Amino acid sequence: MTRWQCISLALLAIVAPISALHFYLDADQKRCFIEELPTDTIVEGHYRALQWDEKIQAYGVNDDLGIQVDVEDMHTGEQVVKSRGPSDGRFTFTSHDAGDHSICLSTNYTTGWFSNSHIRLYLDIVVGSTKSDVEHDRSHVGVVAGKIRDLNQRLEDIRREQQYQREREAAFRDLSELTNSRAVWYIIAEIVVLVATCAWQLRHLRRFFEERKAH
Repeated sequence: MTRWQCISLALLAIVAPISALHFYLDADQKRCFIEELPTDTIVEGHYRALQWDEKIQAYGVNDDLGIQVDVEDMHTGEQVVKSRGPSDGRFTFTSHDAGDHSICLSTNYTTGWFSNSHIRLYLDIVVGSTKSDVEHDRSHVGVVAGKIRDLNQRLEDIRREQQYQREREAAFRDLSELTNSRAVWYIIAEIVVLVATCAWQLRHLRRFFEERKAH
């Protein structure tokens, strides 16, 4: 197997849940497809029908054309979808049981001149994930909400701790500035006392030597 073949198979595996095709049918025909589905699986379909126009020799949109969609659970015979829509429309249903489901499409033309009309029908079918568990989702939301409340409480505790640390830092800074101011004044006082002491000693020594010289 070549490299490109491997890549092609991988891409096919990725897009497997999406079926896109087009087919032809006459106005009085019904075309059915079989889709095997698990339980509680959401299926979405989009169709677009074009009618052959003899005047322009091409397929075009006809507003009078309608599409009948019938979906049936082949195992139980339950009619899951029975709807009639425009030439370009969508349908959605959820499988209640696992098994094969028939998806049938037909036009609203049955008899008369339109019964000879040729239709080109494009169909996209997307098989989604299983139906969500509401109770599980609610419990999960509750758990997430509880965790968010815990985180908010922790953030509030951290904010209060930061505010307390800022207040302590401010008090420590004020105390440090006060201590530094007192130390400066203490040094200035020591210098004044030292200068006064030196002056007094110099004066005393000067008087002492003058008295001895006089004798």
